[in-house]
Amino acid sequence: MGLEEDFIKFGRELFIRGLIASHSGNLSVKRGNEILITRRGSMLGNLTGEDIVSVPLIADKVEAASRELVVHRAIYQATSTLACVHAHPPYAIALSLIEKEIIPIDEEGAFYLPKVPILAVENSIGSEVVASQLAKLFNGSKIAMIKGHGSFAIGETLEEAYLKTSSLEHSSMIIHLVKTLSPSLYHQRILRMKNK
Repeated sequence: MGLEEDFIKFGRELFIRGLIASHSGNLSVKRGNEILITRRGSMLGNLTGEDIVSVPLIADKVEAASRELVVHRAIYQATSTLACVHAHPPYAIALSLIEKEIIPIDEEGAFYLPKVPILAVENSIGSEVVASQLAKLFNGSKIAMIKGHGSFAIGETLEEAYLKTSSLEHSSMIIHLVKTLSPSLYHQRILRMKNK
């Protein structure tokens, strides 16, 4: 599968799974000294080749590119990753508003995401502050949350970054359900996961 097909496939998956709204989120891939990134205002669930723009790794703002270009650039400059997915997973966003980090309490989630740090900033969309701080937060899970905004996941491929994103949302849904159905069980599980 080529890069364009990957963008189309994982953009659609993000939309179908409810991890983004109709015109939100963005995808990017680093290729040498350039970044391929989704166009500003594109519908990830219905991408075409024209929705993927090429921009230099280091340069000024590019109007056609996603507003989050500054963050994607900073991630590629600070890490060795080759792909990035930015999504707005609702359960994970809700948890980001009340937690300092997200620790999956389900075994599958814990396998993929030991813990997910949360960065709190005032203005988070296309933010220079997020760009300067986010890459430092990536841990073994290769994903971090921006409080009240969304997730940034990295990987060698868009599929790997998508896996982290979908795993985070699935674990966040489980956290919500367990907190709602049995707060005492939630506290037992979270202590167990922290002591693993």
